[in-house]
Amino acid sequence: MTEAVKPPKKPRGKASLLEGKCIACGARCQSVCPVDAIIMNEAGEPIVDTSKCIGCVKCVKVCPVQALEMAFTAEEKRILEELAKSSAGAAVEAAEEDPEEAALRKRLSVYRGVWVFVEQTRGEAAKVSWELLGKGKELAEARDCELAAVVMGENVEELCRQAIGYGAKKVYLMDGAVLRDYRTEAYSRSVCKLVEKYKPEVILMGATGLGRDLAGVVATELSTGLTADCTGLSIDTKGNLMQTRPAFGGNIMATIICDKYRPQMATVRPHVMPMPDFDASLTGEIVREQAAVTEDDIPVKVLKVMMDGGSSDVDIAGAEFIVSGGRGMMAKENFSMLQDLASVLGGVVGASRSAVDAGWMPPDRQVGQTGKTVRPKVYIACGISGAIQHLVGMQDSDVVIAINRDPEAPIFQVATYGIVGDIFKIIPALTEKLKALKASRSR
Repeated sequence: MTEAVKPPKKPRGKASLLEGKCIACGARCQSVCPVDAIIMNEAGEPIVDTSKCIGCVKCVKVCPVQALEMAFTAEEKRILEELAKSSAGAAVEAAEEDPEEAALRKRLSVYRGVWVFVEQTRGEAAKVSWELLGKGKELAEARDCELAAVVMGENVEELCRQAIGYGAKKVYLMDGAVLRDYRTEAYSRSVCKLVEKYKPEVILMGATGLGRDLAGVVATELSTGLTADCTGLSIDTKGNLMQTRPAFGGNIMATIICDKYRPQMATVRPHVMPMPDFDASLTGEIVREQAAVTEDDIPVKVLKVMMDGGSSDVDIAGAEFIVSGGRGMMAKENFSMLQDLASVLGGVVGASRSAVDAGWMPPDRQVGQTGKTVRPKVYIACGISGAIQHLVGMQDSDVVIAINRDPEAPIFQVATYGIVGDIFKIIPALTEKLKALKASRSR
């Protein structure tokens, strides 16, 4: 009699921190660890005691930015590979035994590719479209599929060449007078026509006024899921799009998947994703399609387009230097000293929600979850405590300088440099010092 050989036990691995990804969100990983294997360092980052870690994956699942992963030794990786090979046949048999799972897999398998909708106004593309092409390329590589862009408008073929330069392998172009100005019905019916014909598995749009309107209608018409205002996108082991966004007022980060419907749709705020490099030497295919509607099909007519500059002419989202004030500024008139500092730096003045709610700054200057997402070279936070809602909007700045009299303020957890002290003394002194430096260099 031959004794049965037991298969090796599946390794669980040990939790490991990915360098440079932790945002010090508040020790969520530590709170869910059942064996107290995680402690937090002074920077608010987790330190994993691998001798205690039992590989339960709870900390990995709760991390809003996927800063933790399961690490395996070389031997454990070999065992995992063997188990994967030996279980391949069993997985096929299991699928055959489950008609519903097999039917779902078959229905979803016809969808392939990552699409980015290129938003444009009178031939000028919204920068968020190019940012999404950069992220779309990562997702397409993870899925081993094609990255495509969708361009709609009148006389917008030049945008196709730009989209290719930003990484699109294929561009679907609908060019016609009926698409010159954005109208919900014309654009939504045209996008749906493309989706039904080519069946992409992922569609990304900017979380702008236009993008939010279009994405909602398209998702409804296609009877699929849509996650709005995402701050993170990735692909899970089953090929589903993992869509991370703030929830419950920004107090937690939720990761959402749409595992039973296609396409998977998400909108992403401007400046959340890094801008990819443009390469004019890249080549791609342009596929021309007719719009799904004619002018006679659309009851809404555009009589006049008036460009609204908002309550101020400042584009805070595109600024390289931002000096922001919060509740600690105490009064509206105190923002004048922030303006002095911003002027010396060649930047603009921003604000936290509390400052905007108090009427000290206009709404278009608000940085945060309910304001704008920014990625400046330098972000100076003055009198801002650092609530998670604000951090969501500025944590990807190249350099963050925090000035606050409270040494325990959460803003210091994400700051590159922190100054504990009186902002009404520090800011004027900093402004004068910068003015003197500029004057000395101009001599």
